[in-house]
Amino acid sequence: MKKQTKIALLSTMFAVTAALSGCGQAAKAPEGNASTGGGEQAAAGDQKIVIGSVGPLSGSASDYGSTALQGEEYALAQKAEDFKKLGFTVELSKQDDQADPKQGVASAEMLISDPNVLAVVGHVTTGSSIPAAAKYDEAGLVMVSPSSTGSNLTDAGKKVVHRICARDDQQGTKAAIYAKNQLGVKTAFLIHDKGAYGQGLAEQVKKQFEKDGVQVLAFEGVTAGEKDYSAIVNQVVAKNPDMIYFGGYYAEAGIIVKQAREKGFKGPFMGGDGLDSADMLKIAGDAANNVVFTSTVGDLSGSDEGKKWIADFEKATGKKVGIFTSFGYDAMNVTLNGLMEAIKANGGKKPSREQVLDAIHKTSDFQGQFVKVSFDEKGDNKFAQVFAYKYDNNNKVFIGEVKE
Repeated sequence: MKKQTKIALLSTMFAVTAALSGCGQAAKAPEGNASTGGGEQAAAGDQKIVIGSVGPLSGSASDYGSTALQGEEYALAQKAEDFKKLGFTVELSKQDDQADPKQGVASAEMLISDPNVLAVVGHVTTGSSIPAAAKYDEAGLVMVSPSSTGSNLTDAGKKVVHRICARDDQQGTKAAIYAKNQLGVKTAFLIHDKGAYGQGLAEQVKKQFEKDGVQVLAFEGVTAGEKDYSAIVNQVVAKNPDMIYFGGYYAEAGIIVKQAREKGFKGPFMGGDGLDSADMLKIAGDAANNVVFTSTVGDLSGSDEGKKWIADFEKATGKKVGIFTSFGYDAMNVTLNGLMEAIKANGGKKPSREQVLDAIHKTSDFQGQFVKVSFDEKGDNKFAQVFAYKYDNNNKVFIGEVKE
């Protein structure tokens, strides 16, 4: 990248960051430009378009929301000037849904109430996405999730719903096949957090295990947010399975695997992308070794192009790439591409929500930085993949793509 281009990019990012500073929580009502966090008004002669960004920016799942947001901001910063030339200022309205279904609905209602909001990148978690999608569907406001994997999200038949990541039935099925074929698992104890994402994923694993002849010794739910899971761990130890599978997030998984190791369980511990977090290592410590998890996100540093993107991102933002930075980036670019197509189709004028929805829904063979995107009728990405990782000596190690 030439020096002048770098300076232009940094200047653009600074302007976007300034416009986003002081962002309010989802509970605040939109007033003038407040939906974008009190940023500056659109320049004279420019029309304002707002894109909503929703995910957990606080709470136990904040690692997911904050990293997705970083990628979204970076993508918008790179494309802002393209829209400026057409007479549009594109702003971001950041909403913190705390990975909570009720707050997810509140965030959705907040965005819907602002007529300048033409699309939403989010939500980040399945539990929040599903109830919010019902609200967006009523308003005809399109959403593009970078990371909500629950199968029910798109199976509900709402045209506004889209995602660039794999579904839980893909992730769960491939996880079970990997456990049987690569880890030699013959018996398994399945635990889930009773949530839309965690339980749904565990159910898919259970279904595939039963199909493949792997004995499921138990299928038990736990309450998220607790600090002691010794009761369920005692059941695991008593049944002595080859493997523990946990459907849920790292906060609970870290405690469960640590307590299981302390009680003598030595087999593999497996989960989905909810286990992908540096905080998993902090919580579990050495017990995280031999933890295997699937993810919808591949190895970003596996190519020279990927390494360059990481270096450029970190230099421009001063932040480290996290779990969903790349998919936040690609989900935003899919959204911006659809928005640009809608503007062109509308003769250069500001499009309606319906026109933006139609353009995004028609996305086909869009080559993102890390994932190719073509939406099917449900809004699922035809090119979505599933990958496997493990924790080893306090490091996340990429294993490879998981295929059936």
